[in-house]
Amino acid sequence: MKFGVFHTHGSSWTSFIFSSLMLCMWTSVESWSYYYSDKKMVWDEARDWCRENYTDMVAIQNKGEIRHLIKWLPKKDTYYWIGIRKINDTWTWVGTNKALTVEATNWARGEPNNQNKHLKGGAGEDCVEMYIQNRYAGRWNDERCTKLKYALCYTAACKNDSCHHGECVETINSHKCDCFTGFYGEKCEQVVKCNKEEVTTPDKGSVNCTHQYGDFSYDSSCQYSCEEGYQLNMSRPLTCTGTAKWSEQPPTCEPVQCQELSRPERRIHKVFRSPWPIQLPVHLGPVPCSPGAREWLLPAVEMMQT
Repeated sequence: MKFGVFHTHGSSWTSFIFSSLMLCMWTSVESWSYYYSDKKMVWDEARDWCRENYTDMVAIQNKGEIRHLIKWLPKKDTYYWIGIRKINDTWTWVGTNKALTVEATNWARGEPNNQNKHLKGGAGEDCVEMYIQNRYAGRWNDERCTKLKYALCYTAACKNDSCHHGECVETINSHKCDCFTGFYGEKCEQVVKCNKEEVTTPDKGSVNCTHQYGDFSYDSSCQYSCEEGYQLNMSRPLTCTGTAKWSEQPPTCEPVQCQELSRPERRIHKVFRSPWPIQLPVHLGPVPCSPGAREWLLPAVEMMQT
């Protein structure tokens, strides 16, 4: 068996042919390498082969990657499986489990058409092949997953520590980091900071701050409280946002205001007439009000003998 090794530096190509039992071909652009099998496989087998020997099936990232693969991949008796499959009726990049967006599609004209699904007993065309060396070179076609095609794989430039606080995105020239909110730098290793001088302590109050990524940096939170007899005019904590600004202005502690007391407008006086002698002293409880009037709890009235 034969396999070829291709390496690029600028526009120069070198090629070496070796005798080997390894059924694959390989190319590299900087630190991102591509491989394809010399054996045809069904889609599931091709995916397993890529993951066992490399990183995964190729996930097309941009037009530049397509142009590179068109130049490098040889014409064969069939085409190449890539890492897209229909999952729950949604075309999905299997490596990231993310849905394929309209902007990222590269279907050939009239595709995907799920042609075989309309045939009696036909299976759906739920996997994707990439055309090479025809008028639709680099374009995609949906195909039955049980068809025999060549596996197209890659090894990732992204490592576990490539991006500290961001998503590592493969590119032909290596990789790049898409930083999460609040972080920046080549490896997303830097965190934005908010002005700690803006976190002031109010009169009759206190403030307690917690920091997840460093003092007064992104996602730091400052919670305020007041002394007894005072209350905050705003109860939300201050949070350091991804724009290096605090989410709120520092609150103030205001004196607690009590409601004014007022007497009920309507009262009922009950006169107790008893046919029996009253044992003095007699204690009467709270006097109830008429419907709609507020009840006041008054001290018990003590009846004394005169």
